Formats: sequence, C-alpha cells, structure tokens
Amino acid sequence: MTTPFTTLMAQLAQAPDGSTLTVTEDWGQGRTLFGGISAALCVASAQQTIGEGAPPLRSGQFAFIGPASGPFRLESVVLRRGKSTVFVQADLHGEAGLATRALLTFGAARQSAIDDTDLAAPATVDPDRCSPLHPEGKGPGFVANFEIRPADGVAVFSREARESAQRPDLLLWARHRDPAAGMGAPALIALADTPPPAAVRLMTVSAPISTMTWMVDILPPPPADASDRGWRLLRSSAEVTREGYSSQAMTLWDEAGRPLVIGRQNIAVFS
Repeated sequence: MTTPFTTLMAQLAQAPDGSTLTVTEDWGQGRTLFGGISAALCVASAQQTIGEGAPPLRSGQFAFIGPASGPFRLESVVLRRGKSTVFVQADLHGEAGLATRALLTFGAARQSAIDDTDLAAPATVDPDRCSPLHPEGKGPGFVANFEIRPADGVAVFSREARESAQRPDLLLWARHRDPAAGMGAPALIALADTPPPAAVRLMTVSAPISTMTWMVDILPPPPADASDRGWRLLRSSAEVTREGYSSQAMTLWDEAGRPLVIGRQNIAVFS
C-alpha cells in the first residue's frame, strides 16, 4: 500500500503549528526520505505560513543537510514580505535533527513588456509506447508513487543505453499516481526530483548517490487543473562529474512542450 501524495500533504492543514508529521516508508529512498517529498513538504509548509492569497512560488533553494527519518516536524518563518514578493525559510526536522532547509521566493506577477521563452522540449517517444523505468517492485521505495518511463524508448540502466549515450543525459516521462495531485507547486517539486541522477550513465557498478543541494525556478504554468494527470517530460544532464560530485542541469515540461521547472543539482557520487 502507498500513501497518496494529497493524503501526505493534507497533514499540514491538520498540524498548522508544525507538530509531528507521519511519512510512510513508501516515500523513502534508502535510509532517508525521497528528496522530492522533503522539498514538497517544505513548500507546502511555507505556503501555509504565508496564508491565504500567497503569490506563486518563483524559486527555491534546498539543502539536504542530513538523513530524514521520522517522526518529522516542519517549521516555516517569513523572512521578508514586500509589495510583490515573500521570502520564507522552511525547515524539515527528523529524529536526528535538521534534515532539509529550504529558502523559498514567492512573487506576484508583474506587468512587463518582455515575454520571451526559448526552452523547447526535445523529441520523444510517446509515453504509451515506453516501458516503465523500474520493473514492478524494484527501485527506491518512492517510485511506487509515480509512473516513470524512459522518453527515448531505451531502458536507462541497460548496456544499450550506456553505449549509445554521447553524454550522461536522461530523458523521462513521469506523472503522479495520485489522480488528485494536480499541478500545484508542491506536486511539481516532488515530480521534478523523480529522475535518478544523470551521472548513473557514467557508472559501471552500482553505488550510492545522494543529492546535496537543489536549486529550482518555477516558470509560469498553464492554469491549474486539479484533475490534470498529464505526463511531464524531465531531462537531466550531468555536466561535470569528478572528485565524487556531479553537477547537473534539469528541466521539466508539460505534455504540450511548455517549460514548467528548471533547476540545478549537486550530487555526491560514492563510487
């Protein structure tokens, strides 16, 4: 059994003082929480702290400071509230102390004479023609909460993928299994972190990999639709991997090819 994304998020409304939260094992990744759900909880906590009428999330910086294991506690504080922007710090604490710290920027839309977007989605294979990234019951625990498929039709962990790749890049289709997850900022943040680090394309043997920091910009999305279960396209590229660390660029588009999230991640590679 898995805990739906919306059930997990609903706990925040029931614990506005940041009291103990329960996160089930199906949202785990090794000995810690899936980073995407840690980040999503921080975003949801910040939105609740700002209160009704919070402007959209524009940017987030996440530091995964230590292993996150329960019980959990969230604390959010408004650092500055301006005319159009709000800066919030959100902390996720586990039984071992501070696990994740987020610095989040929320900003209302401004009138502007500039409207420029040059971030086209790459060519893909239709998701209905792609096999799952992980065989059923395999992979980290959190993957049971998502549908994830290679968008180029090539199994990510196969010899064919390693031999055909000119660069350590990943291109994946992904979506929440929870039909009510929607396109809100917490759901997008959780989804954007589902790909394995692109550095796995460089690895000849299995070894631990852990995200250290993650920076994202949330681009103006299409109008929110709570019933939207469309696929999202994710691309991650390991640009430099050396001395046990990998720096990668990330982008997420909707099915219509509109960019939704761009980001960078620094990853520890224990190999």
